[in-house]
Amino acid sequence: QVQLVESGGGSVQPGGSLRLACAASGYSSDYYGIGWFRQAPGKVREGVAYISNSDGTTYYSESVQGRFTISRDTAKNMVYLQMNSLKPEDTGVCYCVTDVTYIGKVVSTPSSSWGQGTQVTVSS
Repeated sequence: QVQLVESGGGSVQPGGSLRLACAASGYSSDYYGIGWFRQAPGKVREGVAYISNSDGTTYYSESVQGRFTISRDTAKNMVYLQMNSLKPEDTGVCYCVTDVTYIGKVVSTPSSSWGQGTQVTVSS
């Protein structure tokens, strides 16, 4: 059974930084990657970052490219999202998601598992 626990969310001012962490247990995949999604109330869910389980290839949404970095520590079963130069439009609940793929954008799959989410708020 896959268990995902996100942490590191909080409230920051525009231009600030946060690092999200995801503790993943009971999960392995040689085909899919793991990623981060976010969702603001009343808005569509958006895949923002992806990292391949096989070779570490990363992809990002255009909205966060150059500002966010996804990384992993396989030995510790941890996945991170470093978020720099944060903007108010980055506000939302962020989720760690398994069985993610990339088809021109970061997307979940029918086998994806989701964490409970962590709130990120960027405001003055």
